Amino acid sequence: MFRSLCSLLEAPTPVRAPLALDPLMARLAEDAGFEAVYLGGGGLGYAKVFLEANLTSTEMAQAGLDLASVTTLPIILDGACGWGDPVHLQRTIPLVEAAGFAAIELEDQPYPKRVAHHAGEDEMIPVEQMEAKLRSAVRARRDPDLLIIARTSAATEDPDEAQRRCEAYRAAGADVLLPATGVRDPEVVLRIGRELGPPLMYLAPPGGLTHTGLSLDALHGAGFRIVVDAMSLHLLVFELLRAGYAELAVNGFALQPQRPAANWWSLVGELNRAVDLDRLLEIERATARPR
Repeated sequence: MFRSLCSLLEAPTPVRAPLALDPLMARLAEDAGFEAVYLGGGGLGYAKVFLEANLTSTEMAQAGLDLASVTTLPIILDGACGWGDPVHLQRTIPLVEAAGFAAIELEDQPYPKRVAHHAGEDEMIPVEQMEAKLRSAVRARRDPDLLIIARTSAATEDPDEAQRRCEAYRAAGADVLLPATGVRDPEVVLRIGRELGPPLMYLAPPGGLTHTGLSLDALHGAGFRIVVDAMSLHLLVFELLRAGYAELAVNGFALQPQRPAANWWSLVGELNRAVDLDRLLEIERATARPR
């Protein structure tokens, strides 16, 4: 049974949703005690090398199905621009619901999604177009528990414009607002939050809250009910993989020769426990025909 994200918004601390790009990440996040996970288009786009701009709605739905097959945590989908105009939201939202997502984040950037977003060059569509997309998403929703999160990129240039847009998006039917994307000044983040009021979502920069001057308690007090880390773990994995490949290449296909062999087999055992190998073995041994 999947947990409702709506009910978690009433908790006294924000819902913490780290990045999960595959089932193993989702399983480890649940084991660590997180309340939700975030399927980020940025992270998945980097994993596929062709970036978020080239991801399709069906790719993201399949990734969500993969996560939902191993976790009961609510899954928040980075739905980018919703894969089109208001008419396209009439397919996107039912697809998102069928894949088991608890929420979809929609942003006020043009479709098709721009690669320049990763270079800090964000364009925004007119407020009226985003309002129409949100109203269409609400009309297409069949599951009342699906949260529609409206995101704006305006705050990096004009916090007041971000607030005006978010107020319009809330009036158009958005359940949660993501108003302070890319803002580095913690006082601005908190001010925007207090002026808009809950429920809000905060997208933490790489490294999480480490260098932001913000805490979970401070964010909650300013109206932020969901805090997402969309990239930190992916960057850690990237760093480890790059170093590991380089080490294999220069050390005669041997990785960390100073590490005892027993340590490697210990990691294999931990991985087997993470994927619940014993449960699958029990089923197989009880049902598979002897050869």
